[in-house]
Amino acid sequence: MWYVDTSVLVALCTHETRTADTVRWYASCTKELVSAAWCVTEFASAMGLKQRTGQLNAAQAQVAWMQFERMCANDLRLLPVETVTFHKAAVLTMQASNGLRAGDALHLASALAAKALAMVTLDGVLAKNARLHKIRTVTL
Repeated sequence: MWYVDTSVLVALCTHETRTADTVRWYASCTKELVSAAWCVTEFASAMGLKQRTGQLNAAQAQVAWMQFERMCANDLRLLPVETVTFHKAAVLTMQASNGLRAGDALHLASALAAKALAMVTLDGVLAKNARLHKIRTVTL
């Protein structure tokens, strides 16, 4: 199973610099894809931010949200986040030299808990930390 972080999900559903690469990867992917249920909140936050900064209007954000919901219903298994996973994320963020922010640490802790074989992310810091924890990273 491959763990997908929210950066990839946002790029799949909105226009970003890496959207074309991400869409090509997704179209050819045959792996089981998972993400923490936390990605729902994080995706919604990204849609709100994109609206506040003028990158999307409300209608565009709604279309992106519907695409995201279809993906979650059909191609992405959402994993529950257990208390122990939140604790592991906290420990990861306390290691300042790793540079992980809370959300990315929660993704990494969730991938570790799920025993994911690979991490699909557009975030360089998260990718580096995944490799440090022996999770292969998928380059898009």
